Amino acid sequence: MTVYALAAAVGGFLFGFDTAVINGAVTAIETNLQLTPVGLGVVVAVTLLGAAVGSLAAGWLADRIGRPRTMLVAGIIFFVAAIGCGFAQEFADLALWRLLTGFAVGFATVLGPLYISEIVPAHVRGRLGSMQQMAIVLGIFVALLSDSGIALALGGADAEQWLGLPAWRWMFIAGVIPAVIYIVLAVIVPESPRYLVARGRVEQARAVLSRLQAVSSDDAVRLTDRIADSLGQKEAGRFRDLLDRKTGLLPVVWVGVGVAALQALVGIDVIFYYSTSLWESVGFGESASFGLSVLSSFINVAATVVAILLIDRVGRRKLLLFGSVGMFLSLVTVSIGFSTATVIDGAPQLAGAWGPITLVGANVFVVAFAVSWGPVVWVLLGEMFPNRIRGVALAVCAAANWMAGVLLNFSFPSLRDISLPASYAIYAVMAALSFVLVYFGVRETKGQVLEEATVTIRVPRKSMRGGAS
Repeated sequence: MTVYALAAAVGGFLFGFDTAVINGAVTAIETNLQLTPVGLGVVVAVTLLGAAVGSLAAGWLADRIGRPRTMLVAGIIFFVAAIGCGFAQEFADLALWRLLTGFAVGFATVLGPLYISEIVPAHVRGRLGSMQQMAIVLGIFVALLSDSGIALALGGADAEQWLGLPAWRWMFIAGVIPAVIYIVLAVIVPESPRYLVARGRVEQARAVLSRLQAVSSDDAVRLTDRIADSLGQKEAGRFRDLLDRKTGLLPVVWVGVGVAALQALVGIDVIFYYSTSLWESVGFGESASFGLSVLSSFINVAATVVAILLIDRVGRRKLLLFGSVGMFLSLVTVSIGFSTATVIDGAPQLAGAWGPITLVGANVFVVAFAVSWGPVVWVLLGEMFPNRIRGVALAVCAAANWMAGVLLNFSFPSLRDISLPASYAIYAVMAALSFVLVYFGVRETKGQVLEEATVTIRVPRKSMRGGAS
């Protein structure tokens, strides 16, 4: 069971690797393909748009051809896109291949938490579900190491050619290695028992449950009967099944969309993307700033390990609330720190105690996010929806997460130019809203079987109208 959960999480590794691998090749791409700043921005950001589309398609496809087969499709796309990016000759085809990469990333965003939540028992679902986020952060870290290693071995990103290709092209092509591993694992892993029941293959579902969760035949019968009851003997959920006449979407889906969007809108991508310039602004040199960025990546991984250890003990809701408070306080600290800065040559320079205070604040934000909203959101999204709509609802939420990421990454340069302190203040407001949403909209799903673990809207008694299911 653990092996299969890790296999599904390899998609998360590809998610992290393929979104981060372009960092080491940016300058070489800009020079060799003669890209304008707008063109370069499109090449970098188009992956997010592809991910939004891919995440919408993944839930639909997974409900029709099965989870492992959809993983196989994603793995093939990752493989082809890595080669395509490595051999791209101009802006248009590189943008196309990066868009296709994003499409596969969107698949991985949905498939990891969906599959893991459906094959593992309730008491370890949080810990194993968190492997998706661990795989993502490891993928980012390995991409940085891979870029650095290739550049070092060949003398720079735009170095002398090896086998007819410069170093920056090999950075992309390196992605075929994890893609091949994902393809092989997709062929090996068993189908989700909940998908099998939905397709009427009940005996096969019972066999899978007995093997994966080591339950008796009688327990397997009870579990499949419960799954069948929750499905209501209806076909897989469709987008129209998420709609509600009064609220547009079902309340439970609105909660999921809000949680997914706020995970991006609190500004974690900005912290990581601009971390080097942040360290330089507090007095560190360029080399030391790069080292501190790598250190932040280590902190991210370490805090994710803590989340994995805590999620099935403390619970999803408490970790999210704790993370919201930590993110809010740290982002307020960073915002105040930058408000004391003196702009010299277009860059903020922090003097006195506010330099290290802002530095610590940024790292506290990374810790608060990584121990809570980073991994817990995807575990919660894999648990909170009823069986019949889980795939399509999770796809909508993942798309909301990616579109929020697009909004964040496109808006930050303008917000920064207007007011850097105000931009971090906005992210602090998003962190505060995340606390409100979880406090009123999310109930604990720790330890519950998926047929019971659905989120409800909690409202004051005077205006109680009933919960969502």
